[in-house]
Amino acid sequence: MANLLYLVHRLPYPPNKGDKVRSFNLLKHLAKQHQIFLGTFIDDPEDEAYLDAVKSYCADVYVARLSPRWGKLRSLTGLLTGEALSLPYYRDGGLRQWVQHTISAAPIDKAVIFSSVMADYLDDMASLPTLVDFVDMDSAKWTQYASTHAWPLSWLYRREGSRLLAFERAVAMRARRSFFVTDAETDLFRRAAPETADRVEAICNGVDSDFFAPENAGESPYPADITPVVFTGAMDYWPNVDGAIWFANDILPALRARHPELRFYVVGRNPDPAVNALAADSALGTVVTGTVDDVRPYIAHAAVIVAPLRIARGIQNKVLEAMAMARPVVATANCAAPIEAKVGDELLAAADIAEFITEIESLLADRARGDAIGRNARARVIAGYSWDAHLSRLDSYLEPTRP
Repeated sequence: MANLLYLVHRLPYPPNKGDKVRSFNLLKHLAKQHQIFLGTFIDDPEDEAYLDAVKSYCADVYVARLSPRWGKLRSLTGLLTGEALSLPYYRDGGLRQWVQHTISAAPIDKAVIFSSVMADYLDDMASLPTLVDFVDMDSAKWTQYASTHAWPLSWLYRREGSRLLAFERAVAMRARRSFFVTDAETDLFRRAAPETADRVEAICNGVDSDFFAPENAGESPYPADITPVVFTGAMDYWPNVDGAIWFANDILPALRARHPELRFYVVGRNPDPAVNALAADSALGTVVTGTVDDVRPYIAHAAVIVAPLRIARGIQNKVLEAMAMARPVVATANCAAPIEAKVGDELLAAADIAEFITEIESLLADRARGDAIGRNARARVIAGYSWDAHLSRLDSYLEPTRP
C-alpha cells in the first residue's frame, strides 16, 4: 500500500458529469489499495453536501473553494505572464501549501494528477513519481472552440490552445506516465508532441453497468401521450450547449413536422440561458429539466437517446450510460467514433442533419429494432467497458518503492 497524492480540479463526487464520473471511479480504484491524500476544488456550492462521501475514501482531504467568476478574473493575469489562462484560474495558495506540507509530512510515495492544470502544483516530478490523467487533450479543445467563435473569442481560444499545449508537453515530459481517454486522443497528442511518444497511452472510460441497468428504470417521468427524444449532460458545458441548440433548431422541427407528439428533452444540471431559451415556447417541442434527482428514468423511458455533439473529445460517458441502460443511441459521427461498437447494430452514427433525422425516424418507425439495438448496446458495454478492467492498468505504476 502506497501513500498517494491525488490532485483533481473538481471534487470527484457526485459522478453526475463526464469528468466527475472518471475522477470518482479513479478515486474508488486507487482507494482499494492505497492511502489517498486528496487535494481538490469545489466550484459548485451544492457539492459541499458530498464532502463526507469523498472523505470516506481518503486519509486526508483539502478542499479549496473556487468562485468561477473570480477564477475567470484571475485567469486574465495569464495575459500578462504569457501563460495559459487555465493555470491561474486554478491557482490557490492554500492548496499549494497543503500539497507541500503533505508531501513532506505523510510522506507521499507517488502522485496522481487528474486534469493537466493540476500539474501546476507539483514542481519536482523527478523526486515524486507522478501519473497524469489528461483525460482529453484540452489544448485541442480550445483550438476547436476558436473555429466556432468570432473575434475576439476566436483569438483568445486559439491563444489558449497554443499556450496550454506548451504546458501539456512539458508536463508529459516530467511525468512518469500520462494517459488519455482514447487511442485517437493519444495519437493526436503524440503528433502535437512527438517527444512524448513513448510516455503516453490510453485508458478508456468505463460505466457502472450495475447502476445503469434496465431494471433500475423507475417510473417514467414523461406524459403518456408524448414520444421523448432525450439528450443528457451538464448543460453549462459549451459542447453540450452547442449540441442542444443545434438539435433543437436544425433537427427537431423536421422531426416534429411528421411526429407532432415528439418532444426533445434536455436533461442536465445548470442549463445555460441559451439552453433555457429553447423551452420558452412550448409549441416548439423542447423541454429543459435542469437538475434531476436520478437521470436513469429519463434515459430508460426515452424512445431515443441523442448525442448531438459537434464538438466532442474522447469517449462520452453519457453515451456509455445510455447504452448500459439498453436504449438506442444516435450520436454524431465524431462522438460515436471513439466507442468500440458496431455502428448500426449497437450504436447509430449520423454525419449530418439529414442522417440524424433519418436514423431517429427509423427507430420511431420500428421500436422493436430500437429495443434490439439497446440490448446489443448493453452487451457491448458489459463486455468492454468495465472501470476496474481499464483502471487496473495503472496499478503497475503505483507499486510502493519506499521501504
